[in-house]
Amino acid sequence: MTYADVFRPVAKPRALIYDLICILGGTLFIALSAQVAIPLPFSPVPVTGQTLTVLLTGVLLGSHRASLCLLVYLAEGIAGLPVFAGGKAGMVHLLGPTGGYLLGFVPAALLTGWLAERGWDRGFRTAFAAMLLGNLVIYLFGLPWLSYFVGADRVLALGLLPFVPGDVLKLLLATAMLPAGWKLLQWGGHSTG
Repeated sequence: MTYADVFRPVAKPRALIYDLICILGGTLFIALSAQVAIPLPFSPVPVTGQTLTVLLTGVLLGSHRASLCLLVYLAEGIAGLPVFAGGKAGMVHLLGPTGGYLLGFVPAALLTGWLAERGWDRGFRTAFAAMLLGNLVIYLFGLPWLSYFVGADRVLALGLLPFVPGDVLKLLLATAMLPAGWKLLQWGGHSTG
């Protein structure tokens, strides 16, 4: 059970509407976090809040809704909506230096959602591990793609190392919130198991 499952209506028509709202709300959450983009003068990859929101979307929505959410998010960007970092859009952006990271969002959200469905978001250590694994998936897609643009010899210096401190901070932030959220839900009387 994920956070979204706690509030999901039982009736099928309402549940479908609820799922659609979660998916579209997730795309908005990610798109807003992408607008906080800090360009780095030495790298084609900006610092954004996207990684955090993608991983949180996975944990909050679960594997199916989260992966659909990220596919819709990519489709919105391809269609021209300014949802990518710094208000960018279009297929050209998806095929650019950061395209691998964007594509990695889908399996990262799927993985973190899958782990959350198995209770990994309930404790600090497992929540951190789930978020870390999701983050690693993003890099597994992003770094090889980026190396095509910057060269294999520079990819770690331009696409990984400058982002590790911020990623660790984001992961710690998310990790602290997740178990606390479950405690609040139990305290508030919502069934969480």
